[in-house]
Amino acid sequence: MRKIENKKLVLASHNRGKLKEFDGLLAPFGYEIQSVADLGLPEPDETGTTFEENAYTKAFAAAKATGLPALSDDSGLCVEALGGEPGVYTADWATQPDGSRDFLAAMKKVEDKLQERGATTPEQRRGFFVAVLCLCFPDGEAEYFRGEVHGHLVWPPRGELGFGYDPVFQPDGHERTFGEMTADEKHGWKPGDEHALSHRARAFQLLAERI
Repeated sequence: MRKIENKKLVLASHNRGKLKEFDGLLAPFGYEIQSVADLGLPEPDETGTTFEENAYTKAFAAAKATGLPALSDDSGLCVEALGGEPGVYTADWATQPDGSRDFLAAMKKVEDKLQERGATTPEQRRGFFVAVLCLCFPDGEAEYFRGEVHGHLVWPPRGELGFGYDPVFQPDGHERTFGEMTADEKHGWKPGDEHALSHRARAFQLLAERI
């Protein structure tokens, strides 16, 4: 397995919510981390049709630009009653005409589509979060780590913690949404533990076994 020299990584994301989660999850491993946002680098257009393709696009662009291994994440919410939507277009559903993102509007869009389909019970409102981490080296070699967490969607949104669609997602086995959980509760995992709750923590758990 290819070694990460000097424990230096570039995080290929401008999303501050994700960066905060990355920092918390990577901190125990002693990595020196910079983000493309800190370095003033743009994010490439995400034109892939899978989480893996989009994660690779971001990670390879960052690795090529910096000469360092890069770690990216592509994640999204897949709602079963909506045929897996929004899926890889999860962030796009929140994008407004001025380029900003309004996740309350995105959550309302999901809810409206569920109501159109008569999806009112938890069983009819099943969904899952996916996170795919891509570790990419400057020469293009890449490894992938995929995590999922299943649950159902609630309405109205509950909680002001987390980010994105967290306030409408209640994971299986829990009475609270991700939006009502602290970061530690949401991830449910630290190095050495066996249990991970969030999709991103589950993907990181696989990454931790590699690094």
